[in-house]
Amino acid sequence: MQTKNATTTVAVASRRRFISIGAAAGLAGAAPWAFAQEGYPKQPIKLIVPFAAGSGTDAVARITAQMLGEALKAPVIVDNRAGANGVIAAEFVAKAPPDGYTLFMTTNTTHSANPSLMKSLPYDPVKDFAPVSRMGNLPFMLVVNNDLPVKSVAELLAWGRAHPGKLTYASGNSTGIVSGATLSRMSGVPMLHVPYKSTPPAIADLIGGQVSMMVVDLAAGLATVKAGKMRAIAVTTQERTKLFPELPALADTPELKGFDITSWNGVFAPAGTPRDIVLKLNKVLSEMANGTAFRERVAKLGFDAFGSTPEELGAFTVSELAKWKKLIQAAGIQPE
Repeated sequence: MQTKNATTTVAVASRRRFISIGAAAGLAGAAPWAFAQEGYPKQPIKLIVPFAAGSGTDAVARITAQMLGEALKAPVIVDNRAGANGVIAAEFVAKAPPDGYTLFMTTNTTHSANPSLMKSLPYDPVKDFAPVSRMGNLPFMLVVNNDLPVKSVAELLAWGRAHPGKLTYASGNSTGIVSGATLSRMSGVPMLHVPYKSTPPAIADLIGGQVSMMVVDLAAGLATVKAGKMRAIAVTTQERTKLFPELPALADTPELKGFDITSWNGVFAPAGTPRDIVLKLNKVLSEMANGTAFRERVAKLGFDAFGSTPEELGAFTVSELAKWKKLIQAAGIQPE
Protein backbone atom coordinates (compact mmCIF):
# COMPACT_ATOMS: atom_id res chain seq x y z
CA MET A 1 0.00 0.00 0.00
CA GLN A 2 2.83 2.32 0.87
CA THR A 3 4.45 1.74 -2.54
CA LYS A 4 1.12 2.27 -4.28
CA ASN A 5 0.54 5.56 -2.41
CA ALA A 6 4.02 6.72 -3.24
CA THR A 7 3.52 5.82 -6.89
CA THR A 8 0.18 7.67 -6.92
CA THR A 9 1.76 10.74 -5.31
CA VAL A 10 4.56 10.76 -7.86
CA ALA A 11 2.07 10.38 -10.74
CA VAL A 12 -0.08 13.27 -9.49
CA ALA A 13 2.98 15.45 -8.99
CA SER A 14 4.23 14.56 -12.45
CA ARG A 15 0.87 15.32 -13.97
CA ARG A 16 0.73 18.69 -12.20
CA ARG A 17 4.26 19.48 -13.33
CA PHE A 18 3.33 18.55 -16.90
CA ILE A 19 0.29 20.83 -16.77
CA SER A 20 2.38 23.67 -15.37
CA ILE A 21 5.06 23.20 -18.01
CA GLY A 22 2.42 23.02 -20.74
CA ALA A 23 0.75 26.17 -19.51
CA ALA A 24 4.07 27.97 -19.34
CA ALA A 25 4.93 26.83 -22.84
CA GLY A 26 1.60 28.11 -24.07
CA LEU A 27 2.21 31.48 -22.45
CA ALA A 28 5.73 31.65 -23.79
CA GLY A 29 4.40 30.91 -27.26
CA ALA A 30 1.77 33.61 -27.03
CA ALA A 31 2.42 36.86 -28.83
CA PRO A 32 4.36 39.30 -26.63
CA TRP A 33 1.66 41.96 -27.10
CA ALA A 34 -0.82 39.70 -25.30
CA PHE A 35 0.56 41.19 -22.09
CA ALA A 36 1.08 44.70 -23.40
CA GLN A 37 -2.17 45.98 -21.91
CA GLU A 38 -0.86 46.24 -18.34
CA GLY A 39 0.50 49.72 -17.81
CA TYR A 40 -0.04 50.71 -21.46
CA PRO A 41 1.61 52.71 -22.85
CA LYS A 42 5.17 52.02 -21.72
CA GLN A 43 6.96 53.33 -24.81
CA PRO A 44 6.48 55.89 -27.62
CA ILE A 45 3.54 55.37 -30.00
CA LYS A 46 3.87 55.85 -33.75
CA LEU A 47 1.01 57.56 -35.54
CA ILE A 48 1.37 56.63 -39.21
CA VAL A 49 0.08 59.13 -41.79
CA PRO A 50 -0.33 58.04 -45.45
CA PHE A 51 0.38 61.51 -46.85
CA ALA A 52 3.33 63.89 -46.84
CA ALA A 53 4.09 66.59 -44.29
CA GLY A 54 2.07 69.68 -45.15
CA SER A 55 -1.03 67.75 -46.18
CA GLY A 56 -4.33 68.30 -44.38
CA THR A 57 -4.26 64.88 -42.74
CA ASP A 58 -0.71 65.52 -41.55
CA ALA A 59 -1.68 68.85 -39.98
CA VAL A 60 -4.57 67.26 -38.06
CA ALA A 61 -2.39 64.28 -37.11
CA ARG A 62 0.20 66.53 -35.48
CA ILE A 63 -2.40 68.15 -33.25
CA THR A 64 -3.85 64.71 -32.49
CA ALA A 65 -0.42 63.31 -31.63
CA GLN A 66 0.35 66.16 -29.26
CA MET A 67 -2.93 65.96 -27.37
CA LEU A 68 -3.01 62.13 -27.35
CA GLY A 69 0.52 62.05 -25.95
CA GLU A 70 -0.38 64.50 -23.21
CA ALA A 71 -3.41 62.42 -22.25
CA LEU A 72 -1.53 59.10 -22.24
CA LYS A 73 1.65 60.60 -20.74
CA ALA A 74 3.74 59.01 -23.50
CA PRO A 75 5.31 60.43 -26.68
CA VAL A 76 3.22 60.04 -29.85
CA ILE A 77 5.36 60.44 -32.96
CA VAL A 78 3.92 61.28 -36.39
CA ASP A 79 5.46 59.06 -39.07
CA ASN A 80 4.70 60.15 -42.66
CA ARG A 81 4.78 57.29 -45.17
CA ALA A 82 3.49 58.90 -48.35
CA GLY A 83 3.17 57.26 -51.75
CA ALA A 84 1.10 54.90 -53.86
CA ASN A 85 -2.14 56.64 -52.87
CA GLY A 86 -1.67 55.63 -49.24
CA VAL A 87 -0.90 51.98 -49.95
CA ILE A 88 2.64 52.12 -48.51
CA ALA A 89 1.42 53.35 -45.13
CA ALA A 90 -1.62 51.06 -45.01
CA GLU A 91 0.45 47.97 -45.73
CA PHE A 92 2.99 48.98 -43.07
CA VAL A 93 0.30 49.32 -40.40
CA ALA A 94 -1.51 46.14 -41.46
CA LYS A 95 1.70 44.16 -40.92
CA ALA A 96 2.78 45.91 -37.70
CA PRO A 97 2.60 44.11 -34.34
CA PRO A 98 -0.88 44.61 -32.86
CA ASP A 99 0.45 45.92 -29.57
CA GLY A 100 -1.00 49.43 -29.52
CA TYR A 101 2.26 51.13 -30.43
CA THR A 102 1.46 51.58 -34.12
CA LEU A 103 -1.64 53.58 -35.01
CA PHE A 104 -2.93 54.78 -38.38
CA MET A 105 -4.57 58.14 -38.96
CA THR A 106 -6.06 57.74 -42.40
CA THR A 107 -8.89 58.75 -44.70
CA ASN A 108 -11.29 57.42 -47.32
CA THR A 109 -8.30 57.13 -49.68
CA THR A 110 -6.97 53.93 -48.10
CA HIS A 111 -10.18 52.68 -46.51
CA SER A 112 -12.91 53.55 -49.03
CA ALA A 113 -11.56 54.34 -52.49
CA ASN A 114 -8.41 52.28 -53.06
CA PRO A 115 -10.21 48.91 -53.30
CA SER A 116 -12.10 50.27 -56.32
CA LEU A 117 -9.26 52.36 -57.76
CA MET A 118 -6.74 49.51 -57.80
CA LYS A 119 -6.92 45.99 -59.18
CA SER A 120 -5.13 44.53 -56.17
CA LEU A 121 -4.08 45.72 -52.72
CA PRO A 122 -1.58 44.29 -50.21
CA TYR A 123 -4.06 44.96 -47.38
CA ASP A 124 -7.76 44.61 -46.58
CA PRO A 125 -9.30 47.79 -45.12
CA VAL A 126 -11.70 45.77 -42.98
CA LYS A 127 -9.92 42.53 -42.03
CA ASP A 128 -6.45 43.98 -41.42
CA PHE A 129 -7.41 46.83 -39.09
CA ALA A 130 -9.03 47.41 -35.71
CA PRO A 131 -11.20 50.55 -35.80
CA VAL A 132 -10.49 52.96 -32.93
CA SER A 133 -12.38 56.22 -33.55
CA ARG A 134 -13.50 58.57 -36.26
CA MET A 135 -11.90 61.99 -35.91
CA GLY A 136 -14.04 64.03 -38.30
CA ASN A 137 -14.49 65.14 -41.91
CA LEU A 138 -12.23 67.03 -44.29
CA PRO A 139 -14.36 69.27 -46.51
CA PHE A 140 -12.84 69.74 -49.99
CA MET A 141 -12.94 72.77 -52.26
CA LEU A 142 -12.36 73.38 -55.95
CA VAL A 143 -9.47 75.82 -56.48
CA VAL A 144 -8.08 77.31 -59.68
CA ASN A 145 -4.90 79.01 -60.79
CA ASN A 146 -5.10 82.79 -60.36
CA ASP A 147 -4.40 83.38 -64.05
CA LEU A 148 -7.44 81.35 -65.11
CA PRO A 149 -10.09 84.02 -65.88
CA VAL A 150 -12.93 82.42 -63.90
CA LYS A 151 -14.53 83.24 -60.56
CA SER A 152 -17.35 80.69 -60.46
CA VAL A 153 -18.06 77.10 -61.42
CA ALA A 154 -20.29 78.24 -64.28
CA GLU A 155 -17.49 80.42 -65.65
CA LEU A 156 -15.01 77.55 -65.30
CA LEU A 157 -17.18 75.17 -67.30
CA ALA A 158 -17.86 77.83 -69.94
CA TRP A 159 -14.12 78.47 -70.28
CA GLY A 160 -13.48 74.73 -70.56
CA ARG A 161 -16.00 74.42 -73.39
CA ALA A 162 -14.50 77.40 -75.17
CA HIS A 163 -10.98 75.97 -74.83
CA PRO A 164 -11.37 72.21 -75.37
CA GLY A 165 -8.53 70.11 -74.03
CA LYS A 166 -7.01 72.98 -72.02
CA LEU A 167 -8.34 72.24 -68.52
CA THR A 168 -6.10 70.09 -66.32
CA TYR A 169 -6.70 69.02 -62.73
CA ALA A 170 -4.16 67.87 -60.17
CA SER A 171 -4.79 65.33 -57.42
CA GLY A 172 -2.88 64.28 -54.33
CA ASN A 173 -5.37 61.73 -52.98
CA SER A 174 -8.43 59.69 -53.93
CA THR A 175 -10.89 62.51 -53.21
CA GLY A 176 -9.07 64.70 -55.71
CA ILE A 177 -9.06 61.90 -58.28
CA VAL A 178 -12.74 61.01 -57.95
CA SER A 179 -13.98 64.61 -57.61
CA GLY A 180 -12.16 65.73 -60.76
CA ALA A 181 -13.41 62.77 -62.79
CA THR A 182 -16.97 63.26 -61.49
CA LEU A 183 -16.88 66.97 -62.32
CA SER A 184 -15.75 66.20 -65.86
CA ARG A 185 -18.38 63.48 -66.37
CA MET A 186 -21.32 65.45 -64.98
CA SER A 187 -20.47 68.64 -66.88
CA GLY A 188 -19.35 66.95 -70.10
CA VAL A 189 -16.22 69.14 -70.15
CA PRO A 190 -13.03 67.15 -70.93
CA MET A 191 -10.38 67.56 -68.22
CA LEU A 192 -6.91 66.02 -68.15
CA HIS A 193 -5.94 64.36 -64.85
CA VAL A 194 -2.42 65.02 -63.51
CA PRO A 195 -1.74 62.80 -60.46
CA TYR A 196 0.74 63.73 -57.72
CA LYS A 197 2.30 61.73 -54.89
CA SER A 198 0.72 64.05 -52.32
CA THR A 199 -1.12 67.36 -52.01
CA PRO A 200 1.73 69.87 -51.30
CA PRO A 201 3.53 69.43 -54.67
CA ALA A 202 0.17 69.51 -56.46
CA ILE A 203 -0.63 72.87 -54.84
CA ALA A 204 2.83 74.16 -55.79
CA ASP A 205 2.27 73.30 -59.44
CA LEU A 206 -1.21 74.81 -59.39
CA ILE A 207 0.21 78.08 -58.08
CA GLY A 208 2.96 77.90 -60.71
CA GLY A 209 0.46 77.41 -63.53
CA GLN A 210 1.48 73.88 -64.50
CA VAL A 211 -2.12 72.76 -63.89
CA SER A 212 -5.42 74.66 -64.10
CA MET A 213 -7.22 73.47 -60.99
CA MET A 214 -7.58 70.84 -58.29
CA VAL A 215 -9.93 69.65 -55.57
CA VAL A 216 -8.12 70.04 -52.24
CA ASP A 217 -9.11 69.70 -48.61
CA LEU A 218 -9.61 72.92 -46.69
CA ALA A 219 -7.02 71.82 -44.13
CA ALA A 220 -4.29 71.78 -46.78
CA GLY A 221 -5.41 74.62 -49.01
CA LEU A 222 -7.17 77.23 -46.89
CA ALA A 223 -4.05 79.16 -45.87
CA THR A 224 -2.88 79.35 -49.50
CA VAL A 225 -6.30 80.61 -50.61
CA LYS A 226 -6.38 83.23 -47.88
CA ALA A 227 -2.87 84.32 -48.91
CA GLY A 228 -4.25 84.97 -52.40
CA LYS A 229 -2.00 82.44 -54.14
CA MET A 230 -4.92 80.47 -55.63
CA ARG A 231 -8.67 81.03 -55.94
CA ALA A 232 -11.39 78.90 -54.33
CA ILE A 233 -14.69 78.77 -56.21
CA ALA A 234 -16.76 75.97 -54.59
CA VAL A 235 -16.90 73.15 -52.05
CA THR A 236 -17.57 69.52 -52.99
CA THR A 237 -20.12 68.84 -50.24
CA GLN A 238 -23.87 68.85 -50.96
CA GLU A 239 -24.27 72.04 -48.96
CA ARG A 240 -21.99 74.89 -47.94
CA THR A 241 -19.62 74.20 -45.06
CA LYS A 242 -19.67 76.27 -41.88
CA LEU A 243 -15.87 76.32 -42.06
CA PHE A 244 -15.95 78.40 -45.29
CA PRO A 245 -19.59 79.60 -45.57
CA GLU A 246 -18.99 82.11 -48.35
CA LEU A 247 -18.10 79.34 -50.81
CA PRO A 248 -21.03 77.89 -52.80
CA ALA A 249 -21.39 74.14 -53.29
CA LEU A 250 -20.65 72.53 -56.65
CA ALA A 251 -24.17 71.12 -56.44
CA ASP A 252 -25.55 74.68 -56.66
CA THR A 253 -24.60 74.67 -60.35
CA PRO A 254 -27.63 73.18 -62.19
CA GLU A 255 -25.67 70.69 -64.28
CA LEU A 256 -23.84 69.47 -61.15
CA LYS A 257 -26.97 68.94 -59.06
CA GLY A 258 -26.41 66.08 -56.61
CA PHE A 259 -22.63 66.48 -56.51
CA ASP A 260 -21.61 65.44 -52.99
CA ILE A 261 -18.15 64.11 -52.15
CA THR A 262 -16.83 64.30 -48.59
CA SER A 263 -13.56 62.98 -47.22
CA TRP A 264 -13.43 61.45 -43.74
CA ASN A 265 -10.67 60.85 -41.22
CA GLY A 266 -10.26 58.13 -38.58
CA VAL A 267 -7.75 56.26 -36.43
CA PHE A 268 -7.15 52.53 -36.76
CA ALA A 269 -4.79 49.98 -35.19
CA PRO A 270 -3.57 46.67 -36.66
CA ALA A 271 -6.13 43.85 -36.44
CA GLY A 272 -5.66 41.82 -33.27
CA THR A 273 -4.83 44.78 -31.04
CA PRO A 274 -6.10 43.92 -27.53
CA ARG A 275 -9.61 45.15 -26.87
CA ASP A 276 -8.72 47.03 -23.70
CA ILE A 277 -6.03 49.00 -25.55
CA VAL A 278 -8.50 49.87 -28.31
CA LEU A 279 -11.04 51.02 -25.72
CA LYS A 280 -8.45 53.08 -23.83
CA LEU A 281 -7.39 54.79 -27.06
CA ASN A 282 -11.00 55.29 -28.11
CA LYS A 283 -11.90 56.96 -24.83
CA VAL A 284 -9.10 59.50 -25.23
CA LEU A 285 -9.51 60.08 -28.98
CA SER A 286 -13.31 60.30 -29.06
CA GLU A 287 -13.42 62.64 -26.08
CA MET A 288 -10.71 64.71 -27.74
CA ALA A 289 -12.52 64.88 -31.09
CA ASN A 290 -15.76 65.90 -29.37
CA GLY A 291 -14.03 68.38 -27.07
CA THR A 292 -13.82 72.14 -27.50
CA ALA A 293 -10.02 72.46 -27.38
CA PHE A 294 -9.35 70.03 -30.24
CA ARG A 295 -12.32 71.16 -32.32
CA GLU A 296 -11.28 74.81 -32.15
CA ARG A 297 -7.67 74.05 -33.08
CA VAL A 298 -8.49 71.89 -36.11
CA ALA A 299 -11.35 74.15 -37.24
CA LYS A 300 -8.69 76.76 -38.03
CA LEU A 301 -7.30 74.21 -40.49
CA GLY A 302 -10.69 73.63 -42.08
CA PHE A 303 -11.34 70.30 -40.31
CA ASP A 304 -14.74 69.36 -38.87
CA ALA A 305 -14.00 67.20 -35.80
CA PHE A 306 -16.16 64.59 -34.06
CA GLY A 307 -15.51 61.18 -32.51
CA SER A 308 -17.19 57.77 -32.53
CA THR A 309 -17.10 54.31 -30.98
CA PRO A 310 -14.93 51.61 -32.57
CA GLU A 311 -18.09 49.83 -33.70
CA GLU A 312 -19.43 52.95 -35.39
CA LEU A 313 -16.18 53.45 -37.27
CA GLY A 314 -16.16 49.80 -38.32
CA ALA A 315 -19.71 49.94 -39.68
CA PHE A 316 -19.01 53.29 -41.34
CA THR A 317 -15.93 51.88 -43.10
CA VAL A 318 -17.97 49.06 -44.61
CA SER A 319 -20.69 51.45 -45.81
CA GLU A 320 -18.14 53.86 -47.29
CA LEU A 321 -16.51 51.09 -49.31
CA ALA A 322 -19.84 50.56 -51.09
CA LYS A 323 -20.43 54.30 -51.49
CA TRP A 324 -17.02 55.00 -53.02
CA LYS A 325 -17.30 52.00 -55.31
CA LYS A 326 -20.45 53.58 -56.79
CA LEU A 327 -18.79 56.99 -57.05
CA ILE A 328 -15.76 55.58 -58.85
CA GLN A 329 -17.80 53.47 -61.23
CA ALA A 330 -20.13 56.40 -61.98
CA ALA A 331 -17.11 58.60 -62.73
CA GLY A 332 -15.94 56.06 -65.28
CA ILE A 333 -12.60 55.43 -63.55
CA GLN A 334 -11.03 52.08 -64.40
CA PRO A 335 -8.98 50.25 -61.71
CA GLU A 336 -5.24 50.29 -62.35
